Amino acid sequence: MVKTKTKFYCEQCGYESAKWLGKCPGCEAWNTFVEEIETISKSRGAGTSISNKKEKPISIINIESSEETRVITGNQELNRVLGGGLVPGSLILVGGDPGIGKSTLLLQTSHELTEQQLKVLYISGEESVRQTKLRADRLQAVSPLLFVLSETNVELIEAAIDEVQPDFVVIDSIQTVFHPAVTSAPGSVSQVRECTGHFMRIAKVRGIATVLVGHVTKEGAIAGPRLLEHMVDCVLYFEGERHHSYRVLRAVKNRFGSTNEIGIFEMRESGLVEVSNPSELFLSERPLGVAGSTVVASMEGTRPVLVELQALISSTNFPSPRRMATGYDHNRLSLIIAVLEKRMGMFLQNQDAYLNIAGGVKLDEPAVDLAVAVSIASSFRDQPTQPFDVVFGEVGLTGEVRGVSRVDQRVREAQKLGFKRVIMPEKSLKGWTPPPGIEIIGVQTVAQALSAALV
Repeated sequence: MVKTKTKFYCEQCGYESAKWLGKCPGCEAWNTFVEEIETISKSRGAGTSISNKKEKPISIINIESSEETRVITGNQELNRVLGGGLVPGSLILVGGDPGIGKSTLLLQTSHELTEQQLKVLYISGEESVRQTKLRADRLQAVSPLLFVLSETNVELIEAAIDEVQPDFVVIDSIQTVFHPAVTSAPGSVSQVRECTGHFMRIAKVRGIATVLVGHVTKEGAIAGPRLLEHMVDCVLYFEGERHHSYRVLRAVKNRFGSTNEIGIFEMRESGLVEVSNPSELFLSERPLGVAGSTVVASMEGTRPVLVELQALISSTNFPSPRRMATGYDHNRLSLIIAVLEKRMGMFLQNQDAYLNIAGGVKLDEPAVDLAVAVSIASSFRDQPTQPFDVVFGEVGLTGEVRGVSRVDQRVREAQKLGFKRVIMPEKSLKGWTPPPGIEIIGVQTVAQALSAALV
């Protein structure tokens, strides 16, 4: 017997409802419900063919604790983001804009794994095997241990995995595959959820590291239900402007490592190339002696990164001045402008404020606040900052400068790149010794920082 049933699913969070709703009760998003037709059969359900072995509960005391064995890829930036390498049996989701380089990165990684005598199965649901071969020839990623398949049926993909017995599997992309037991279209909430659960069971039972490529929406989030990100072990976002040559790989979820690490790549004709010193890349086109430009030392995981902040303050005739920020939190920018108005006496109510993180990097830690305040004040007063100064520190609502973590790593990175002075919180001067050849200026308030930074 086969029964047909109509249900409505939220595209954002996967909330299920028997009728259409304008507002989702789960994520409170508007107009996100889509209608799907489910076919309920009494036959074997999806995903039951993998393992019928019954597991017994084990006391946690009797479980031996050991570190996860990792497969070190030839890409050091990818190893850093993953937490040290690929974990066998892990399920990884990679998202990014179309044409950003997701397939290029995974094809290069597959070739690097084959050089370690590991079998790789690259499954493409969007390209034929000839198209994949053309890209592999361009990237010089051809190996007899790299198997390519163009398929979208989950059951046929599982059969191919049984035949090849790979160590690493790439599914490009999860929105194109479908399970025949689910009658909805590929890319729908039901299909994405069921296929992801199927690949998760394959990865866990067989111990195969599996990567799923996910499409993104116009807002930049991975398409499909939010449940997709909860099911996988690691979520990576591939960021960057298509008109720029560098890319940023950022981990937003990682069960086997830190979520603060980023990997920097440069896109060339031969593929993606690692950038071992991203600070030098981001500061390569920095102008000297220009008002509104400040260098900040930010921490991305365990790596200090020096980035240029650019602020532009211009008068406006409109009653509501504009506040725009690229790569920085818009609400945090409004907070710092309010502190400068109240504590420093700057009249910014009739000024448009624009802030840009040069290089397309996104910074979200509080240590960037002081550099933002210095850049805004420099542009407003039309006074350039010292060209060889690095500024960092958290700004409070009363105008005080609060301490930040990992100060010694930030200072050493600044010294390595030839900077002469560092303006930082005075409370962070304790417990470490500054390296020779660089001047450290400790400040307690924003007023002290402005007097030291502006020429």
